[in-house]
Amino acid sequence: MINRRKFIKTGAMGASVLSASGLLVACANRSGGTAMDNKPIVVSTWDFGVVANQAAWKVLNANGRALDAVEAGVRVAEADLTNMTVGKGGYPDRDGHVTLDACIMDEAGNCGSVAAIQHIAHPISVARMVMEKTPHVMLVGEGALQFALENGFEKEELLTPEGEKAWKEWLKEKKYEPVINIENKSFATAKLPGNQYNHDTIGMLAMDMNGNLSGACTTSGMAFKMYGRVGDSPIIGAGLYVDNEIGAATATGVGEEVIRTVGSFLVVELMRQGLSPQDACREAVERIIKKKPDTAKEIQVGFLAMNKQGEYGAFSLQQGFSYAVCGKDKQDLLVKGESVY
Repeated sequence: MINRRKFIKTGAMGASVLSASGLLVACANRSGGTAMDNKPIVVSTWDFGVVANQAAWKVLNANGRALDAVEAGVRVAEADLTNMTVGKGGYPDRDGHVTLDACIMDEAGNCGSVAAIQHIAHPISVARMVMEKTPHVMLVGEGALQFALENGFEKEELLTPEGEKAWKEWLKEKKYEPVINIENKSFATAKLPGNQYNHDTIGMLAMDMNGNLSGACTTSGMAFKMYGRVGDSPIIGAGLYVDNEIGAATATGVGEEVIRTVGSFLVVELMRQGLSPQDACREAVERIIKKKPDTAKEIQVGFLAMNKQGEYGAFSLQQGFSYAVCGKDKQDLLVKGESVY
């Protein structure tokens, strides 16, 4: 007589093997080859990710470490004074303070972050120093600034004339809502969602020649936010997560909703369960809709992910989200992300 429990268990194991085999084939087909073919590779959020990726590529193409690549890449966005949502060019909070958030994570699970730091143009490098020089993961506010200054970073004014002008225009209405792309809608309605004037956090994921993954995420946060507000970008597991066995993910958009779902960690765990990066990002977006269906229609959140095979994908709530890809075949690819609405 056949043991029913043993029969069911054996059948389930066989189905799992077949499923996994099919998944591997599908991943290889979609990613354009084997993992060896896809190394190195770097992906990042939004159109300004193209030039940021190219800085990261210089490191990767010289057989450099993924961690060094993502830091170098996002520093480009932090230094871009025309970028209104990252670094020195970022718009201030409702009180006129430019406060920056950033985090970084390497292949070994080491991570560091800073939140609500002022007067430092490159918070990503401070975050890396927190990771490498302290027993902590996150430093915030005055403590983060003090740490940065003690370690050689220069104090500077981050509020640009353009940022100050936009802030004063916004003050005329004092309208504060976490709606889609409020950074521009409140004072520049002619600038359409998703174009070069209207974007968000830069999150970057890279895999080096050794197959190791790292990620970085940096932002000035939501324009005209409440003083002291911190979004998902500096929070490990929300704005960024790296698991060198599975893959990595990063988020962009309204951070509160990403935090509520621990979004980037969720995406990586979904990839662990066998989903492709694209499908994992889609499922994470759908979780946000399920929790707050009405809110989801009025905000933007997007996820970008890459697995250990070098396959990448993204998904967002609203149209307009794009991501940049840089690899051996093409260094300036910009991909229009798929969305629910």
